[in-house]
Order: sequence, then C-alpha cells, then structure tokens
Amino acid sequence: MTQQALEGKKVAVLMTDGVEQVEYTGPREFLEGHGAQVVLISPKEKGEQVQGLNHMDQADKFTVERGIQDARPADFDALVLPGGVANPDALRLSPEAIAFIRDFAGTNKPVAAICHGPWTLIDAGVAKGKRVTSWPSLKTDLTNAGARWSDETVVVDGKLITSRNPGDIPAFNEALLQQLTAA
Repeated sequence: MTQQALEGKKVAVLMTDGVEQVEYTGPREFLEGHGAQVVLISPKEKGEQVQGLNHMDQADKFTVERGIQDARPADFDALVLPGGVANPDALRLSPEAIAFIRDFAGTNKPVAAICHGPWTLIDAGVAKGKRVTSWPSLKTDLTNAGARWSDETVVVDGKLITSRNPGDIPAFNEALLQQLTAA
C-alpha cells in the first residue's frame, strides 16, 4: 500500500468535547499519512475548540473545521466516530449529529466507530442487525438495540467498522484503509 493510497479521499471525523484524544489523533494521522484529507466536524461552530481527554484528564484542544450544519455526507468518502465517554453521549443529544450519522450510513460508504463511538449508532438507527464491537460497557445497549456484539479487536460488517479501545487503533486504521481502497 503506497503512502498516497488515499489521495483524493476526504474523511469526516465527527466529535465534540470529551473525545478520547488518541482515538481522534491516531486515525487522523494514519489517514493523512496515506494521503487523505481529514475534516473535524462537530455540533460546535467552525473555529470553536473541542476539548480532548486522555481517559479522564484534560488533554489537547482541537479546532472545529466544519460545523455539522454545514456538513453533507456527499462531501466525504468515510466517517470516523471516536469515543471517550462524554463525546458520544453529547453527540447523542444533537439531532443534527444523529441525522448526519444516519444519512451517512445510508450512503454505503465506510463508517468507523471506536470504543464508546458506537453508542451514537444506536440513536442513528444503524446498530440494528449489525455485528459490532465496542468498549465492554456498551455491550448491553448495543445488544438491546438489535446489534450482535462480539469482543474482537475489529469487527467489519459491510461498510461498518467497529473497535473496542485505543489498543485496537492499528487494526481499526487498517480496516478503514482496506474499505477506502476497495474497488
């Protein structure tokens, strides 16, 4: 796989305050390292800051590159949903964020959610009937929503990619790369 395998691809990362920092920075650096353009979208306005966390401790802040109200699924080739407990919990309360996830999943393009990120899939109606993994505390929620939960490093079901935790980022990244370079 060449370093520019994703040249011309545009990937949205949807997140807000409380995002687990490495679940944003790890995939972003990987994707950009392979030539993709990555755009941080959020219910916050363009130019505002999103507070990252390193578990429960404040980490870096990241600048919103596009507000959710100005984001369209047609503008992107993939969607990444990082975790952190507070981030997906807040996104679940944003009708615009949930609509974006639901609409994006309907495009048959890759959606990749890690750790607590799959929580948003429930509200977006994307989890039902899918094979997924996540942080273990989401198992009951995902199962109750009709998903088939499995404790694996990465689970790929069609265009949906899920992983459990920051330790799974390398496998998560590779699965996303494979989806984005598939014919």
